Amino acid sequence: MATTTAKEPQGRHQSKKAAASGWIGSALEYYDFFIYATAAALIFPQIFFPKGDPTTAIVASLATYGVGYVARPIGAFVLGHWGDTHGRKQVLVLCMFLMGFSTVAVGLLPTYDQVGLLAPVLLVILRLVQGFAVAGEISGASSMILEHAPFGRRGFFASFTLQGVQAGQILAAAVFLPLAHYMPEDAFNSWGWRIPFLLSFLVIVAGYIIRREVDETPAFAEVDKKGEVAKSPIVQAFTDSWADMLRVVCMALMNVIPVVATVFGAAYAVQAAYGIGFQKDVYLWIPVLGNILAVLVIPFVGNLSDRIGRKPPIIVGALASGLLSFVYLYAISIKNVPLAICMSLLMWGIVYQGYNATFPSFYPELFRTRNRVSAMAISQNIGTTFTALLPALFAAVAPPGSTNVWFTVGAITFAVTILAALAAMSARETYRIHMRDLGDPNAVPVDKDEYERLREQTLSDARLGKVVSA
Repeated sequence: MATTTAKEPQGRHQSKKAAASGWIGSALEYYDFFIYATAAALIFPQIFFPKGDPTTAIVASLATYGVGYVARPIGAFVLGHWGDTHGRKQVLVLCMFLMGFSTVAVGLLPTYDQVGLLAPVLLVILRLVQGFAVAGEISGASSMILEHAPFGRRGFFASFTLQGVQAGQILAAAVFLPLAHYMPEDAFNSWGWRIPFLLSFLVIVAGYIIRREVDETPAFAEVDKKGEVAKSPIVQAFTDSWADMLRVVCMALMNVIPVVATVFGAAYAVQAAYGIGFQKDVYLWIPVLGNILAVLVIPFVGNLSDRIGRKPPIIVGALASGLLSFVYLYAISIKNVPLAICMSLLMWGIVYQGYNATFPSFYPELFRTRNRVSAMAISQNIGTTFTALLPALFAAVAPPGSTNVWFTVGAITFAVTILAALAAMSARETYRIHMRDLGDPNAVPVDKDEYERLREQTLSDARLGKVVSA
């Protein structure tokens, strides 16, 4: 790797350990988010809220899920700053402990019958902590993996951040759904629901053991050694990279696809008011099957982005999944269960992964080392927070009883994905730019042939088990 030494930060590149660290951290974060969402729908209305008005209790319970998104932009500012001033490793450990212990605390909360209104108040506080913590995980983990990865393999290794996200949701379903199905209802409502939350403690321990073994990234260590760590990385990010941050906000709106697949799609298919009448059990399995597909597809797409670039998978994934949303919603409208399931899995489990697997490398590559975590965390979380409002918009413009629900919602979804694709098109390609030049609008990418030669050398070294030290 001597050829790349002049352009890549020197130091020990722990590619596999960094990828494992990002994977388990993301798995923990989204295991916690998923079990909370499931519990908010299944059990929290009965145990944390007054029993006099069941409808109000359901709305209030689901609202506590939503407040997690309110805290995400705040967490992005605070944790992004921490990651750019104290290092990637520190912010990831902080995120993990905040998320893990707040989740365990939910499993220990007293019920409404025991402490009255204090129960929902404590629940909201802990949900805010969860939302705050998750805001720094993906940006911190993506930056750490990217900065440890060898040149020519950044897309592949960074994709494990999102593979961890999908795996965490599979793990949550594997723990929560059997308990809800097989335990006696009284036992589940009394104490069984607490088990998935308390199991987070085991993941905290495993995550800490892995993360303490990973060194700070060579890129951040180099900036720190030179005394170039930004005192105000957020200000620098907005000053130097506002255009790329706006692009990331627009690309992050791609979260509309999982929203359509699992939130609005489920309501459209299952809620009696829409008159479709699908069984609820069908929609419990769509996220599980979709995530299993995603786990398989993500590393393949990450590797592909190292060969053809970051922009093509994102653009194709955005436009194709947007078009498939019409077919998916139409399949629901004609009450075709097999077609709806197939289209959901194709749209979300496969095609959407063109975006999902690529953004963990593309986003941090758009920014300089000194403000990378801040810029990505703030812009990505703002975009994702906007998508949390979309189910309410869909229900408002296509309420029960209206005609052409599938076309109206599909058109909005496709428009959002077009915006995301245009944002990607307007961005510069980054996969052939060396680490030290990332974030520089005038950086010259490595020649295609030379890049292929260096990438092949990296792959050859990996096959031979060599330690990358450049």
